[in-house]
Order: sequence, then C-alpha cells, then structure tokens
Amino acid sequence: MDPNLSAYILCGGKSSRMKTEKGLVQFQGKSFVQWILEALYPLVLCPVLVAKNPAYESFQLDMISDRIEGKGPLGGIYSGLTHSPTGLVLILSCDIPKISTDVLAFLLRYSTRNPDKITFLSDGENDYPLIGVYPKKCLKAVENSVLRNELKLRQFVESQAHQRILLSPSHIQAVQNINTKDQLLSLS
Repeated sequence: MDPNLSAYILCGGKSSRMKTEKGLVQFQGKSFVQWILEALYPLVLCPVLVAKNPAYESFQLDMISDRIEGKGPLGGIYSGLTHSPTGLVLILSCDIPKISTDVLAFLLRYSTRNPDKITFLSDGENDYPLIGVYPKKCLKAVENSVLRNELKLRQFVESQAHQRILLSPSHIQAVQNINTKDQLLSLS
C-alpha cells in the first residue's frame, strides 16, 4: 500500500437515470459500493466516501459531503482533493461494480510513474476520468473550475497534464459504469 495514496468513492450523484441511489444498488447480492471496496482494500487501507446520504454510514468508513453542492463529479473530485492528506488521490465513481483489484493496480502503476499528471483509464473509445488518479497539486485548478462553474470533467482533464491508460480488451467490462436499470439487468 502506497502511503502517498488515498481513495475517494463519489456517491453524491443525482442518480436520475437509475432512479435510486446508485452506490447502494444491489448486484449479485452486494451493493455497488461493496464491490468497489472489495477491489480497493488490497490497495488502499481507508477509502473515503463522498456522500451525503446517511445510508452510506453502514459501510463504517469516513464520509465527507461535497464542499460545494450541485457541482457534479468535478465538485466531488474537489471535495476529495481538499480532504486528502496525500499527494495522489484515486477517484472512483460509485457505479462500477465490476471494477477489479487488477485493473486498479494497473492504473496505480502508471500513476506513480508520472505523479504530476492526471492518470485515467480508457478502452480506446471511451475515457473514464472517474476511474483516475489526481495529483493533489491540481487542487487549485479544480477549485477554479468549480468556482467558475466550468464543470465538464473531460474538458477539465484535457486542460491539465494527463495520461490516458489503455485497457486490454479483457478488462473493459471492469470499467463499465451502470447508469440504468436496463444496464444493470444486462450485467453478467
């Protein structure tokens, strides 16, 4: 475990397409967040949930609320970066129940090689900046974007030093985010 790394799971979305709290949705007998935690625990000792819903207290983890509400994923990243005591911050969305320790370890290996860059996964067609490592030093840039209401995450990431890490085809399902009940039903 890297003492210069902390992890934050963003659980504060509106879940408008799922119509229920995404992180608490059940998949094969466990909530999405539980699947993510099981993938994380071999790599990060004390992940933090960025969540307002008291139902997340059942995970018995530290929880923080968004510092500025209503700012979407970039606002969640801002909250995590502000709270984090470490130089590197792993950010994960709460809707990736198939994420694996192997995929996260792969991402972390690349992030430590270039710790000054935002490092995120890509399948070659889609980028996943909510499965990424953000250097604490980009906090001021994130804060400026949030305060200016420039909240498009991909636009922000592209404006910063970054590296896109290509996944092998065998790992693409691990990064699939589940936003609707139909997508949930299609998971295997």
